[in-house]
Amino acid sequence: MHEAPPASPAASPASPATSPAAPAEPLSHGLKQRHLTMLGLGGVIGAGLFVGSGAGIAVAGPAIVVSYLIAGALAMLVMRMLGEMSAAMPASGAFSVHAERALGRWAGFTVGWLYWFLLVVVLAVEATAAAQIAHGWVPGVEPWAWVLVFMVVFTVANLTAVKNFGEFEFWFASLKVGAIVVFLVLGGLAVFGLLPDTEPVGLTNLTGQGGFLPNGWSGVVSGVLTVVFAFGGLEVVTIAAAETDDPARAVGRAVRSAVVRILFFYVGSMLVIVTVLPWTAQQAGLSPYVKVLDTIGVPSAGQIMNIVVFVALLSALNANLYGSSRMVFSLAERGEAPRGLLKVSGGPAESAGSGGASGAGGVQEGADGSRDARGERGGVPRRAVLASVAFGFVSVLLNLLWPDTVFLYLLNSVGAVLLFVWALIAASQLRLRARLEEEAPDALALRMWCFPYLTWVTLAGLSGVLLLMLTDDAARPQVLWSAGATALVLLVAVGREWRERQRSRAHEPEVPAWTDR
Repeated sequence: MHEAPPASPAASPASPATSPAAPAEPLSHGLKQRHLTMLGLGGVIGAGLFVGSGAGIAVAGPAIVVSYLIAGALAMLVMRMLGEMSAAMPASGAFSVHAERALGRWAGFTVGWLYWFLLVVVLAVEATAAAQIAHGWVPGVEPWAWVLVFMVVFTVANLTAVKNFGEFEFWFASLKVGAIVVFLVLGGLAVFGLLPDTEPVGLTNLTGQGGFLPNGWSGVVSGVLTVVFAFGGLEVVTIAAAETDDPARAVGRAVRSAVVRILFFYVGSMLVIVTVLPWTAQQAGLSPYVKVLDTIGVPSAGQIMNIVVFVALLSALNANLYGSSRMVFSLAERGEAPRGLLKVSGGPAESAGSGGASGAGGVQEGADGSRDARGERGGVPRRAVLASVAFGFVSVLLNLLWPDTVFLYLLNSVGAVLLFVWALIAASQLRLRARLEEEAPDALALRMWCFPYLTWVTLAGLSGVLLLMLTDDAARPQVLWSAGATALVLLVAVGREWRERQRSRAHEPEVPAWTDR
């Protein structure tokens, strides 16, 4: 049920609690609970953790553990808010639909297109990084050829059936989670000197080399700016929930199981790293996981971690392709993207006036739609997938041809978009929670903790991170470029609403003056 409110701007804020009675999702329901659970766990475990965490350690020292606690707490609060809204109102557009219902069409349009733009740009970074690793293994194949292979494989997987996406992500996430669990076990044994040729480490590395806070609290803050974006990806689980048999139950279970475990994986692995090795031994750009595994004598640690990072990149590539296609499909359903993207496999697309699953005149499935709903086959928004892939290819080409100019500007323009999206999620939850409690309290199967106080804390925290980014020379361009991109999308959204109001006024019948007498 990812229909949006009718096109009338006035109707938009009044509709959130009515979704339980909405028509069924036109997409396939081929995802299972195990898919969603592993997507919730593995969705935020990526190359940013395995490689990028070295930069955070370099600026914060052992206090990077505190940086991850702060950034992780923000991410988990956002995930809880997303879970609450998605359990009450499952939608393939997820937070874009929620923003529209809470704040108006301008908000749904803005957050939906910003998130889509973020995914198709980052997709190029992931594809190129994975290609570089594969090129190192097989030097005879050029990186651009590997990019082509990866894009084609995951495009085909996403075009066939949603269960293919789910299976890829299940096994990718399983490998990533398994790698972290093994790392935590080996690292824990090394800390206590239980591995061959190791001595108990104690607290030496936590208190030496300048102490736990070698760069003070400013180092902790810099660490937060470095690591907060590693938690990006948690949003996909709420998008995917709409394609399960029981979205409300599935997303609730996935969010509950993921929240504590993700914090444990991130914070636990950072604690192991800074305990086993002096923080001064870490280098930005070099995986701290490899350094630890080398130190405790794991053979071929570098290649093992290369495989894990490679899988993490492919997992992110697959998830971003899926998320971008569903987001643009949802936008099309609500009349915020070209209606040609509404074609769903397994049934003919109907005319624009057919009504259907969207208040904007979405597409209903044909006679075989029931088969799609059971997830046996079809129910895939193929045109939306191809449109996202096409723009993803453009991003890849820009990255290959002009990595330090055109693509750098693109990358900067999405650098802080994730924080803007999270802020709109929090603002939407603030509005929808009160409305749901009044109109449909039974729909609140999963509730945000300490509402509304923690929601306000989250908004304050996100605002603080953005302000701190403005004071950082390296991060400032990302905030400014992202603010410019957001302002441009917002301007288009407001312009669309103004034009629709003008059209509706032009079609209103004139009221004779004598009727007031």
